[in-house]
Amino acid sequence: MDGDDRLARARSFLVGGLVGASAALATARRRREVERRRRHRKLHPPGLAAFEEAPCYRELLADEADRVDR
Repeated sequence: MDGDDRLARARSFLVGGLVGASAALATARRRREVERRRRHRKLHPPGLAAFEEAPCYRELLADEADRVDR
């Protein structure tokens, strides 16, 4: 009986280790994906923010400011 108990505990330990390792890998993968999306959002802002960062819009604002100054 003692050998069966040790075998069951060893099996439980191995299964727990596999589950823990897969959870750690899934967490790491998820963090990389979140960081990639965050970096993409910072480089490519959505909506009006993207338009306001465009060089053509900045030139338009500069031209309007020159006209107002005259």
